[in-house]
Amino acid sequence: MVTTGVTKAITNLNEAHTKLGISPSQDVNFFSEWQGNLPTLSEAEKERLDRLKQRYLYYADSGAITEGTVNLILLSPLLETLGFIDPPYQVRGEKYVRFEIEDGNTLLDGLIDALVIQERLWLIAIESKRYGFSVRQAIAQTLAYMVSSPMSVVFALITTGEDYLFVKFDRSSSQYALSDKFTLSTAQGNDLHQVAQILKRLVLI
Repeated sequence: MVTTGVTKAITNLNEAHTKLGISPSQDVNFFSEWQGNLPTLSEAEKERLDRLKQRYLYYADSGAITEGTVNLILLSPLLETLGFIDPPYQVRGEKYVRFEIEDGNTLLDGLIDALVIQERLWLIAIESKRYGFSVRQAIAQTLAYMVSSPMSVVFALITTGEDYLFVKFDRSSSQYALSDKFTLSTAQGNDLHQVAQILKRLVLI
């Protein structure tokens, strides 16, 4: 049995499809959880989220931001704002993942730079300069980690701090789907509001 790091074994979506035996869902209703009937935010939550957006932009204007900094200045305060750090929720940090892929001859392993809520929802921060400022470049490796989850349905949020993309994976069908991309680089409004609403919805599923 050969053990290979996830980042080396799966570098793009085509490899994820082939090696993990997964495929994108063609059902428009497969990932409906991020659309419609989302929980409302209180005025206090909205004000806090607006401050978090301004904080991120303040740091971004000074140069590239590492995933560790994103966790510190944005993700952790976001979870605190939504009440996901206190009971009944539980957040864990980096998690070592090891699982066997379909050919039965290879083990993939890796360390997720993520916050994991109740095993069902993973928040994965990536360094923007490492992936060319695109959250899409991290989808393949995120899916590799999601496949390792024992949950039948698992969700992930990939973020650079500036951009946000939700992913859903269903073990029973070996299919996944993506949300639209949300971004803090808007002149008006704050997409972090929608991100927070979706997070609230997903943790209740």
